[in-house]
Amino acid sequence: MANQAASTKPRAEVESLAAFAVAARWEELSAEAVEALKIRVLDALGCAIGALNAPPVQAVRKLTTALGGNPLSTLIGAGRTAPDRAAFHNGAAVRYLDFNDAYLAPHETCHPSDNVAPLLAAAEYAGASGQDFLVALAVAYQVQCRLSDVAPVRAKGFDHTVQGVYAAAAGAARAMGLSLEQAANAVAIGGTAQNALRVTRTGTLSNWKGLAFPHAAMNAVYAALLAQSGITGPLAVFEGNKGLKDAITGPFEIDWSREDLERVKRTIVKRYNAEIHAQSALEGLLALRRQTGVPAHEIDAISLDTFDVAFHIIGGGEEGAKKDIRTKEEADHSLPYMLAVAYLDGDLGPAQYVPERILRPDVQGLLQRVEVRPDPGFSARFPQEMACRVTLRTKDGKTHSIEQGDYPGFTTRPLHWEEAVEKFQSLAHGADPIRARGIVTAVSRLEEIPVSDLTPLLAGIQRH
Repeated sequence: MANQAASTKPRAEVESLAAFAVAARWEELSAEAVEALKIRVLDALGCAIGALNAPPVQAVRKLTTALGGNPLSTLIGAGRTAPDRAAFHNGAAVRYLDFNDAYLAPHETCHPSDNVAPLLAAAEYAGASGQDFLVALAVAYQVQCRLSDVAPVRAKGFDHTVQGVYAAAAGAARAMGLSLEQAANAVAIGGTAQNALRVTRTGTLSNWKGLAFPHAAMNAVYAALLAQSGITGPLAVFEGNKGLKDAITGPFEIDWSREDLERVKRTIVKRYNAEIHAQSALEGLLALRRQTGVPAHEIDAISLDTFDVAFHIIGGGEEGAKKDIRTKEEADHSLPYMLAVAYLDGDLGPAQYVPERILRPDVQGLLQRVEVRPDPGFSARFPQEMACRVTLRTKDGKTHSIEQGDYPGFTTRPLHWEEAVEKFQSLAHGADPIRARGIVTAVSRLEEIPVSDLTPLLAGIQRH
């Protein structure tokens, strides 16, 4: 009777997710999804290369080197270490600029390409093919985006890394070739242990804003390694007493047996080095700047009417005022700063976040004259649109306005491979051009090569 009872025991929800992850196959990916995945891999690697000289990334590298680790996975920019530590270092590099992709759910926003670093480390450790890496990445995209759809946590005071660790653990399990049982334990361990607070992105922002997901991803890879070694986790992590639903999200349902690997096509790539909800506003502002030719010194005020998510996260709403700007982390999450510096400089890239640019009187003065307001009509159009209205008021009393609903890189105008290469080359400026071209070529052929053909190129890339 005991054996019969065991055989009819309902499958835990995390086991259904694990079954989806380990059963995922290359043949299930459409050509469009493969192209989208490769674009996002190249974009994430470009972001990482562009950040290699940033002080927080350098600090992480110094610590990683000091701690050591069995050299099983590559560090972008030279060296090797244990897979979990490689996941953290490389993830820190991918995330620092805040220039990688995003997914917009009605009540949650995430950056699924944060999964590139941990899955690359896991895939290299496992000796995986490029195809297996891309399938694992598609799994991670699907898991993180679908959990963001139905199980948002931001309003409860938790960070989007909560959903992310389930994705990174599921993807790492697939990349490492774990069994269903091992994969379920990996996801259960990671999900139970990583319930991060949203204070990471509210008020005065710290370096942790760019390190929170790398930390969760590091632990997701370690959870997969533990599960591979026979360690078990709480399989009722979703539906159990004091599990995710009970403690944080409330009820939700995902039938993992009906999920595909195509959600990556609904993610968006950034055109500007700015928090994702600022992209359409910046597109509109710079179009208005070109159309009017109004010099910055003649501007009396800039006003932005936008959707409520943008207002609350980066416009001065519920996550804190955005006009006392002193650091890079504060600047790239401040609509007043981003609009002001973009108007002054005609662009918004990494150069606009160096300390001497942030603190200059011209931008510090203009950002105080930027007003951001939520608009119910624009809010109703989110996330299908990022609708907003930008208005310039000049010192002689004239006004100029423009409405904007998207930008190049949004779902309505998706980024193409050639554009992704152009962005990568811009971010890799100062690196060895031959090696940079080699990375582009390797990513373009990723389904044809082992991961071990790409990682040596990443190990040798440096910016001068």
